Amino acid sequence: MWKTFLMSCVMVLSVYGVALAHFGMVIPSTGTVTEKKDANVSLDLAFAHPMEGQGMRLAKPVVKVVAGGKTEDVTPSLKAKKIMDHDGWTAQYAIRKPGVYQFVMEPQPYWEPAEDCYIVHYTKTYVSAFGDEDGWDEPAGLKTEIVPLTRPFGNYAGNVFQGQVLLDGKPVPGADVEVELYNRDGKYEAPNEYMVTQVVKADANGVFTYAVPFAGWWGFAALNTAPEKLDHDGSPKNVELGAVLWAEFVDPVRK
Repeated sequence: MWKTFLMSCVMVLSVYGVALAHFGMVIPSTGTVTEKKDANVSLDLAFAHPMEGQGMRLAKPVVKVVAGGKTEDVTPSLKAKKIMDHDGWTAQYAIRKPGVYQFVMEPQPYWEPAEDCYIVHYTKTYVSAFGDEDGWDEPAGLKTEIVPLTRPFGNYAGNVFQGQVLLDGKPVPGADVEVELYNRDGKYEAPNEYMVTQVVKADANGVFTYAVPFAGWWGFAALNTAPEKLDHDGSPKNVELGAVLWAEFVDPVRK
């Protein structure tokens, strides 16, 4: 009897262990623009378990574009879209000149009863246009973010990626960083629950390193707990702050 009970507990914990990795998602139609025909970039905005293809509801976020030292609010242009069978958003942005464009999403707090806390993931991605690649290592000025130390576009699958985790503009020593593939078409299946989410730890300077094994859009989420709490039904609850960065890694073209 006890053996059956314990096995049931292990199975339940395994399921919940897989489901705990949340990712804000900002996925552009391309990571690099080299021709005018590709300059109208579309963005998919979601909140999900990307490797498992399980979506969650994303309330309307604030979306900004940071480029050339200027910040543009594109929130009014957002349109509702079903992503992974849940409420997400989409936007169109016309790139008109060379530059590195940071697309940033600031979501509303998401209540997660399974973790008894709110989740706020500051999420960004990069698009480089028309040969310009200056400024990809500059912070966007978010509450928490990952500043890439590896250029976050134009990468091959198999490359090593490095980033620095910042909270209030300062490095976070020993930050835990979760890594997942956006398994968009469901062609991959993790061998077991440990393989769904990869985990690396930042060093004393908040720097982490990850070798990307195969092509696709990969998300890096550094998690911290906010010093302030939010009210939920009259009780103060913790807020998980996520610094999320998405980058595309591609296979070379075979002749």
